[in-house]
Amino acid sequence: MSTPQTLAEPGREALIAAVCAAPKAELHVHIEGTLEPELAFALARRNGVALRWPSSEALRAAYAFDSLQSFLDLYYAGCDVLRTEQDFFDLAWAYFQRAAADHVVRAEVFFDPQSHTARGIGFDVFMPGLLRAARRAQDELGMRADYILCVLRHLSEDDGLATLEAASPWREHIIGLGLDSSERGNPPQKFARLYAQARAQGLRLVAHAGEEGPAASVRDALDLLGAERIDHGVHAADDPALVRRLAAEGVALTVCPLSNVKLRVFPDMAAHNLPALLHAGVKVMVNSDDPAYFGGYVNANYRALLAAHPALDSADAYRLLRNSLEASFAPAGPVAAWAARLDAHWQAQGLPLPPTA
Repeated sequence: MSTPQTLAEPGREALIAAVCAAPKAELHVHIEGTLEPELAFALARRNGVALRWPSSEALRAAYAFDSLQSFLDLYYAGCDVLRTEQDFFDLAWAYFQRAAADHVVRAEVFFDPQSHTARGIGFDVFMPGLLRAARRAQDELGMRADYILCVLRHLSEDDGLATLEAASPWREHIIGLGLDSSERGNPPQKFARLYAQARAQGLRLVAHAGEEGPAASVRDALDLLGAERIDHGVHAADDPALVRRLAAEGVALTVCPLSNVKLRVFPDMAAHNLPALLHAGVKVMVNSDDPAYFGGYVNANYRALLAAHPALDSADAYRLLRNSLEASFAPAGPVAAWAARLDAHWQAQGLPLPPTA
């Protein structure tokens, strides 16, 4: 057990700089959501795909969303430029380089097979590209990356079951099952059979819940799907009993601050409830979700959150970073090594190291 140190709190900019340079995990990022407009246009030219925007600047200007659905419509349109194994490699490798620049040591990356199989692009096309990028990230960047297959909840459960079956030849390269897309009208119970099958296959289980859906969606994802982590989950705060349960059971919430503001879950960053959840003992951490669309990768999310919430001190910032590592599905050995690196970094910055179990 580490012992607390009696050190002065750093200035705000010094704390933000220390956080940005700290080793961290990213547990909520959609690889298709890292498609920057410039890469989208480069792939469109490579593949002869006509985009409805005249330039990358015009496409970026279209990223003004008033709801989750308005984002999803543009997100799925962007996927159309992804046609070949090389396209998927280029997409993932670009993300891993950006993540490494933000000192991400562990990435658990979502991918949406149905966004591609519906266009005739199969697992034999996108999986080799994604896996090649992850291997390169390990070899050249020292980042340990794995993939979580997400099913689109606006489609049928049978479609999800067929997708899980189609993934079976790639099973050893997929660590978990997730659930994303439009939450309204698509409650967790719609996918109970799918999650039971994934659990039987040994996959780790996560689910988007409590973003545009209510606190009950979070509870149902836990109780009906067996989700081990909740992606977003911010509306859990509407139910104090659920908040107490999340804290008591150590259920992690992979919160995405810039995404939540961009999609009007909160009117601005100052209104975000991540600090309240953290101080209630919930295992929250910071992630980027779809950074190409929402204005920043993981460090940009940390910067925005810490700038808007000056009451978050160095102990809070440390806890967010430590939570990201501890909530990962990586083996215990690497997690312990990353936590030790975090502690060493924190002490090297002259920051007080909070007590940890």
